[in-house]
Amino acid sequence: MTTRKHTALPKARTLIEALPWLTRHHGKTVVIKFGGNAMVDEELKRAFAQDVVFLRHAGLRPVVVHGGGPQISAQLDRLGLESEFKGGLRVTTPEAMNVVRMVLAGQVQRELVGLLNEHGPLAVGMTGEDAHLMTATKHYADIDGERVDIGRVGEITAIDPGAVQALLDDGRIPVISSIARSSDAEDAASGASGVFNVNADTAAAALAAALGAETLMVLTDVEGLYEDWPNSDEVISRLTATQLEKLLPDLASGMVPKMRGCLHAVRNGVHTARVIDGRVQHSILLEIFTDEGIGTMVVPDTNTIEGAT
Repeated sequence: MTTRKHTALPKARTLIEALPWLTRHHGKTVVIKFGGNAMVDEELKRAFAQDVVFLRHAGLRPVVVHGGGPQISAQLDRLGLESEFKGGLRVTTPEAMNVVRMVLAGQVQRELVGLLNEHGPLAVGMTGEDAHLMTATKHYADIDGERVDIGRVGEITAIDPGAVQALLDDGRIPVISSIARSSDAEDAASGASGVFNVNADTAAAALAAALGAETLMVLTDVEGLYEDWPNSDEVISRLTATQLEKLLPDLASGMVPKMRGCLHAVRNGVHTARVIDGRVQHSILLEIFTDEGIGTMVVPDTNTIEGAT
């Protein structure tokens, strides 16, 4: 006798491999920072939306935080406004802040909400202004030891996650633009000038900590944190908070806010923080639900999570 060959058997094996991770993460909150090529490539955007909806239907509680650097630069260019960066941060004049607000809340967020809602009435868009979710004060860039004014760029001082928690409890997927209200009451009453442009990596990390998230996931355009870039393309698969802190001074400027965010998260109650390659389709599912995983995972110094290897 011969056993009939079932072509679906590999799919069954894949699902079974995911079972321990499904059990471990069921009911847990996952904050995902959406950025990099995944934001501008149509196929990657759709794959990202599918991943997030899959997490929701698999029993997790995903929250998406996004920026929109390429889209903001493109809109500023169309309006004849200069895109200027100092210390790795966008110089945000009041005029540029109006554009940032419009692009993030009116373009990037709406498109992502639409992609998620193709799979059901799940996603709800909001900004850090809404329900006092994110409050910030003015941030100054440090350039060669000098304090430099870069306009309406904010540093988060408080998070009120109540509205996000309510959406999660209702089974929704919050999609949050990285804009924060000003902590200065007089400033906050002055319209667009009463809000700040906040780095999305920083915003996602702060929100993950405030929500007591299981995991922070940061999508980027590299494979992870490299062991010895540019001499080697070997990716560090896992490191502790202390190990990461020692590496921070030597990191490339683009990786600093991402890794600082990961460090902040795991030192403030988040169990793991991961930097993963958003150029890979379904990278979120690969990271969470497979034995191998991809990218770099940061854990607290006293990490005892089963399977955090």
